[in-house]
Amino acid sequence: MEIPTRAADEQARPCAGDAAIAALVDRYAAALYRVAYSVLRNSTDAEDAVQEAFLRVLRHREHLNEVRDQRVWLVRIVWNVALDRKRRAKTRPETDDVTELARVLPANGLSQEDRAAAAEHHAHVLACVERLPAKEREVLRLSAFDELTSVEIATVLGITESSVRSRLFRARNLMAGLLHRERSVR
Repeated sequence: MEIPTRAADEQARPCAGDAAIAALVDRYAAALYRVAYSVLRNSTDAEDAVQEAFLRVLRHREHLNEVRDQRVWLVRIVWNVALDRKRRAKTRPETDDVTELARVLPANGLSQEDRAAAAEHHAHVLACVERLPAKEREVLRLSAFDELTSVEIATVLGITESSVRSRLFRARNLMAGLLHRERSVR
């Protein structure tokens, strides 16, 4: 009969932090996927980035109690993981097709016709977002798609809050111009 060692016993027994991590996954996985996808532009890569982010959280679960804003903390982790993956891969240009992101946008409670119109509108808006300069596009995505505040965006990107507000102002003005130009062409 083998006597279990203390280390083996601790590995087999679930940690109290594991339930907290499971709750984080349930609560934030979809939002983190959108963040990762906005950087990587590929659903498989985005899923991998989210998984890697949660693995990092799992490795450092003893520090969960120290985190003031778990949402911002997780977004920053997945943002950095996605950027690292993008730098390593150096693959697709940032002007990839946006249909996958349009697919994950909500459309509950709409008729088929309304869903089709909404999907077309989402795809059009996302195509305009893709035409923005990279810095403005990053800030707009984090603000509009991930609903982060300017303070949270500054934390995620490692820039000042005033830079975030300036970039967001420029992004919104550029978007208004792009959408107005597209509307007048139709």
